[in-house]
Amino acid sequence: MGMPGGWELVLIVGVVLLLFGGKKIPELAKGLGKGIKDFKKAVNEDEEVLEEKSKELENKAEKVAETVHEASEKVADKA
Repeated sequence: MGMPGGWELVLIVGVVLLLFGGKKIPELAKGLGKGIKDFKKAVNEDEEVLEEKSKELENKAEKVAETVHEASEKVADKA
């Protein structure tokens, strides 16, 4: 099943015009565009939050590694 051809697109546009009318189509397109914009914004915000959390975890892991290294040096000095 491929993309619709020329006559199929004309038929689809005709049915849409009959169902919604010429005045309603711009409103529908505006709503669809706003929905897509909001979705992209939410995805980008989620990616930013994940990136921040990842950096926080990396910093904590580095601090833990430093603490373990210092503790192992103290143990080695006592031995």
